[in-house]
Amino acid sequence: MSKIFTIAEGLENLGALKSGGQGSVYKARKTGEIITAIKILPTPISSENDDDKHFISFSNEVQKLKRVNEVPNPNVVSIIASGITSSGNLPFIEMEYIEGADLGELLQPPYDPVFTVKETLKVADHLANALAHCHRANIKHGDIKSNNVKFNQRTGNYVLLDFGLSVMSDEQRRTSVRYAGAIEFMAPEQSTGETLTETDVYSYGIILFELLTGTVPFPLTNKGEMARNTVMLAHMEKLPPDIITLRQNALPADWTADKQQREMEIPVWLLSMIYKCLEKDPAKRFKNGCELLEFIQRGTISDERKKAIDQFRVQPAKPLGDEPELRKEILVLQAALAKKENLVKDLQYVVETRDRELIEARRYLSTTRNGVSKSVFFLVFIIALGLAGFAAYDKFYKPAKHLREDTITNPENKLQAATTDPATTAPVDPASDKLIKKHKKWPYKKSNTPVVNAKRPAKKNTPVTGSGKYHRRQEETYAILKDTYFYNAPDTSKRSDVYLTAGDATLTLKEERGDFQYVIFIDADGKPIKGWLKKKDIKPETDY
Repeated sequence: MSKIFTIAEGLENLGALKSGGQGSVYKARKTGEIITAIKILPTPISSENDDDKHFISFSNEVQKLKRVNEVPNPNVVSIIASGITSSGNLPFIEMEYIEGADLGELLQPPYDPVFTVKETLKVADHLANALAHCHRANIKHGDIKSNNVKFNQRTGNYVLLDFGLSVMSDEQRRTSVRYAGAIEFMAPEQSTGETLTETDVYSYGIILFELLTGTVPFPLTNKGEMARNTVMLAHMEKLPPDIITLRQNALPADWTADKQQREMEIPVWLLSMIYKCLEKDPAKRFKNGCELLEFIQRGTISDERKKAIDQFRVQPAKPLGDEPELRKEILVLQAALAKKENLVKDLQYVVETRDRELIEARRYLSTTRNGVSKSVFFLVFIIALGLAGFAAYDKFYKPAKHLREDTITNPENKLQAATTDPATTAPVDPASDKLIKKHKKWPYKKSNTPVVNAKRPAKKNTPVTGSGKYHRRQEETYAILKDTYFYNAPDTSKRSDVYLTAGDATLTLKEERGDFQYVIFIDADGKPIKGWLKKKDIKPETDY
């Protein structure tokens, strides 16, 4: 391989490995037999001092990049040195040289067009570990693609390469991504030059999508500007295609039917992880490589647990050993089984005995309880019958006890005249030393009015005179339908504390106003009680 130009003193240029929008990678040999990879950036630096903003930016980014290698990681390429080329004044980064093919090459012949599920999980784990390592050091790669992940033939690990974009300034990065970046792996926000840790997560999802299906979600048909814009627009607006369908169509024909069926069993958690990585909104993706790695570890543990359970269910029979030893083991097991059977029989006998005792106890309790219940029933029935007869006698044969004529007394213990105008006179209060029986159905009204138990006087046919108005009826016997209060005026708000209990009473009707009837009642002592009663509470005995 011919020498193109001098890189730096002590570095021999062994030829270009690849070229891209972010620069070119050359194979180089340090003094001795150590082989390294050199990333040369395309923007020249005029002088290595603080007057050149490109040199300052490059130096700052290189210092940040060196933090990645402070703790070695098997999935991240080692950064050895950096500097300016002797010819051309181009900045370069010297990295560990990884012998092996990259992921893009491993998807081309003679390799299979898709990765197996097992190998895809390995790449997912190694690449997530590399991103977590970089993001912990606050380094955003910005150029994650299948060509920047190589399989290390010496260690068997997949290694993340090419940190060239991460050492560029923001302005250089926007220009490089816009015109020369791998548009198929770019996140939607990179169209505006923004690079986040979620940007690396999006590109990570594109890589896993490509390994399972053999193609990226939005392929680039040609290198023209219109084709690039179409792909970027798809990243921003279109949903990724179905992975299962694309993989079904891409499986190699030389795989057996059993292997094809097995390779279509993609873990659900892996599919959900890929689609979450490909969310348009960065906030809906995994925040960084650390969250990715944790999710993969949980999914892997879940798969291992499921496999262990499946293997336990389909555990193969124990292989035959020495026949005498097996016979001894069988005899021991048979003796143990006989002991268990005897124990079971004893337990069955105990259970049956307890059941019989329980049945007998229940029968005895049932008989005793039934005899007592009949006796108590007849006793209660006789008592109830006696109480009912007593109540009937008290109700129908002693009506005077249920008739309470409540009267209000005045200070002089004198009755008001019976001829007082019913429209203006309040009920008269005769004197009495007996206490009133309070109406239990009116708890919020209390009365301290003394009353007497009156005997019903004989009917009188004498015409009643009042205020000069004509009265329809003389003194008659009326049925009091329920405990009825006297009112001081034909108004429901003017209720007094005097009332008649339900039963028969001799009343003299004087005047009728609306729903009220002015009446005069003569108590057992011959003293009148005057007031308004509700018409609905009294009925003539003949009508009732």
